[in-house]
Amino acid sequence: MWTKVRQLLWQCRSLWIITPSVAGLILLIRFSGFLQFPEWMVFDQYVRLRPLEPPDDRIAIVGIDEEDLHELIGQDYIPDSLLAKLLVKLQQRKPRAIGLDIYRDLPVEPGHTELVKVFQNSSNIIGIQQVTGGGVPPSPVLKAKGQVGANGLLIDADAKVRRGFLSIRDRKGEKIWSFAMLLSLQYLQPQGINPPPIDAPIYRLGKTVFPAFRANDGSYVRADASKYQILLNYRGPKQSFGYVSMRDVLQDRLPPDWGRDRIILVGNVGEIFEDFVFSPFNSGFPLSIEHTPRVEIHANQISQILSSVIDRRPLIKTWSEPLEWLWILLWSGVGAILVWESRYVGEITKVSFHKVIAPFLAAIALIGITFLAFLDGWWIPVVPPLLALEGSAIAVTAYLARMGGAIRKTFGRYLTNEVVANLLENPDGLKLGGERRKITILTSDLRGFTAISERLPAEEVIKIINLYLGYMADVITQYQGTIDEFMGDGILVLFGAPTSREDDATRAIACAVAMQLAMEPVNETMKQLGLPHLEMGIGINTGEVVVGNIGSEKRSKYGIVGNQVNLTYRIESYSVGGQILISESTFQEVGSLVRIYEQKAVQPKGVQQPITIYQISGIGGEYNLYLPIEEELFVTLPEAIALQFIALDGKHIDGSMMTGNLIELSVKSAKISIKQSANSVILAPLTNIKLNLMMPNSTVFSEDIYAKLVKQATENIFYIHFTNKPLDVDKKLTTLYEKIINNS
Repeated sequence: MWTKVRQLLWQCRSLWIITPSVAGLILLIRFSGFLQFPEWMVFDQYVRLRPLEPPDDRIAIVGIDEEDLHELIGQDYIPDSLLAKLLVKLQQRKPRAIGLDIYRDLPVEPGHTELVKVFQNSSNIIGIQQVTGGGVPPSPVLKAKGQVGANGLLIDADAKVRRGFLSIRDRKGEKIWSFAMLLSLQYLQPQGINPPPIDAPIYRLGKTVFPAFRANDGSYVRADASKYQILLNYRGPKQSFGYVSMRDVLQDRLPPDWGRDRIILVGNVGEIFEDFVFSPFNSGFPLSIEHTPRVEIHANQISQILSSVIDRRPLIKTWSEPLEWLWILLWSGVGAILVWESRYVGEITKVSFHKVIAPFLAAIALIGITFLAFLDGWWIPVVPPLLALEGSAIAVTAYLARMGGAIRKTFGRYLTNEVVANLLENPDGLKLGGERRKITILTSDLRGFTAISERLPAEEVIKIINLYLGYMADVITQYQGTIDEFMGDGILVLFGAPTSREDDATRAIACAVAMQLAMEPVNETMKQLGLPHLEMGIGINTGEVVVGNIGSEKRSKYGIVGNQVNLTYRIESYSVGGQILISESTFQEVGSLVRIYEQKAVQPKGVQQPITIYQISGIGGEYNLYLPIEEELFVTLPEAIALQFIALDGKHIDGSMMTGNLIELSVKSAKISIKQSANSVILAPLTNIKLNLMMPNSTVFSEDIYAKLVKQATENIFYIHFTNKPLDVDKKLTTLYEKIINNS
């Protein structure tokens, strides 16, 4: 054992050196700050690429531009009288808060007395002051009332705003809220969400925690994190919020309910004011080509705070530094391993091609993973791991080029012994291509296993799969089936390829019955391990397919191709747990040997005419195998259980949500009545559905339950067979069923 491990370590010795060395070099470059700008560019690109969000109707902007000045006052500044009149008009709209994004520390006559009076009589007007840089004082009146917030925008070295602060200390050392935070708190208070203590180490609003920005978060290196900052999660590009002009407000050209219960921001948007900044959406070169009014950046920050608290919209989160280091090390290892593995493929020219294409595909995967994470609110480094990936690939390529010569060609084919023997005995067995042949195809699948696997740790899922496949593989081998493929919890088995026998269809059915009987010891073991009960459905079909070697000269497999394969999967999809369904063609092959429990006509997708399928309960002759038939005992519920459900097409939703009631119950099945509506989907038997129950003494619907409509009693009443129930739902339904049985 130790000898093998030592040999493996020796063969891969270059990887143990190259991978951490390249990762360490990239980390040094990252800590130097050289990667900040390219990482910001990727961040900006991700912001622009993600789907646009709908406008936030809680925020409205009154933009002041050159036309307002020229039409209303005929000059290039706004006197206090006009500003006072505007604020009075806005107050009549009954907003929750008015944010005045205009510095007003000195009187601008005429009308200063009027403006002071408006400030004194209003408790929801929030002014702004500049604390950083040279600083601009606020209105003394609003400052005395505590109705002033700091301009909370932080400009990065590339002149763009990606961060905003929630609080800051002014020149006197007093901590004050930012303009956006103060307006957000004003909006949230009527909803019972109170502000956190301004000196708290972590700010929490309702259930939302706003983690403070750290100096090396994201791509930043030694950034100033002294203020309580957050990364801005922009809602959209310029003009993503509702704009009206000052003229519209003063001349009463707005709908009567405009502004009610909203935050109204008043700010300069005209070019004359030069009150603009750059956001990630401003990608023009030079930057002066396109910019965003400052008031709209404030609107984005306010929207981010409100949306995260009220709508649970994700904040932009970053990893801790150790996790980023491991991320970079991982991709350094990926680049090294990809090129290292390609050393076994043919001559130098072929190796060179793989060295180029594999890291390139890995780079695409890296970008795809990080973009998907960004859609969920995670800013994961892109440029450092990308450089580590390519750097390690180049380093290993250089190492292999220096070592030269010792490239070996390897290939592997995972086949049964019978397939291998057949290929070796046939002179053309290793050639690509195939032949048409009539075979019997068996496919099986665990019912509801996807839902089960989502509720269990990965280790438990693998344990279940290995246990189940171990039992099934033994049964299939016993009946001389060829396992063509394991697909998660599904199995594809061939009878008649590569070796054809007269009893292929008979053995396939006998194998299916034995597989269903083998589920009993499987579930016994599952019970001992404390794992959920499993049920399997099986479909069998006989038809002509193409069998042979499929793939390329470098990699191939022995498999089958044809419509009959798809039909087998369709037949299997109609089964519920414990059932075996066979096609008409298979039934004709076996005749009276099999015991038929029931038959039904179905029309699978891609099949022009309905076909008949048969449910098998056993097979006689030399096999003499039969499944126990369990009669379902239904009980009527004293009180119907409300439910909602939706039809499924495969694993996809097909139609809209429908409602109904669960009126009868058995151990594995139920009877439901459906409430028809204009948008109801016409349901056919054997349709898969996802449903949720409003259990007794509960006010919310249960977790997702999966079932199949097995029979239609009347137009609106169906029998369903449960394919997967969450443990708590199963326990409640079992308790309810046993209670009714015991009382009857």
